[in-house]
Amino acid sequence: MPLSSVAETEALLRERMVSLADYRAHLNGEPLLSPWLTVDQTMIDRFAVATHDHQFIHVEPERAKAETPFGGTIAHGFLTLSLLSTLAYEAIPGVRGTRMGMNYGFDKVRFLNPVKAGARVRGRFKMTGITERAVSVQTVWETAVEIEGAVKPALSAEWITLTVMRPSDD
Repeated sequence: MPLSSVAETEALLRERMVSLADYRAHLNGEPLLSPWLTVDQTMIDRFAVATHDHQFIHVEPERAKAETPFGGTIAHGFLTLSLLSTLAYEAIPGVRGTRMGMNYGFDKVRFLNPVKAGARVRGRFKMTGITERAVSVQTVWETAVEIEGAVKPALSAEWITLTVMRPSDD
């Protein structure tokens, strides 16, 4: 479900909260999958406006069909990468007691397969590392954005997230 407000995002996150012990149990476990999300031309065009990246392969369907091997427009690689956040909201549980979550960074980002306009994608997330500190939890995720019907994912990356915890009332 595409999220369109802070309220919707926070409501979804509240529904997915688990204990720290249950969160830890995902370490080296089965991958978590998001629902499919359509990457349509409107999404691509809006991303082009937001980033000032109006390369024809993204925003001119007829020219992209005639002049590229893709058969039409494709999503920006950075659009695909940025979708990890929304895909994660519906796949990765949050930790009870979270004050806020943040991106810490990426390692090994690779764009492997273009996402054609109209394609559906989903996130695949496997927890491969967790570091607990007094006020935060840093998690490493082996991630992929899969394209429906494609063998090769759109991208793979090692994503590091940071969960800042509320102070405990010890």
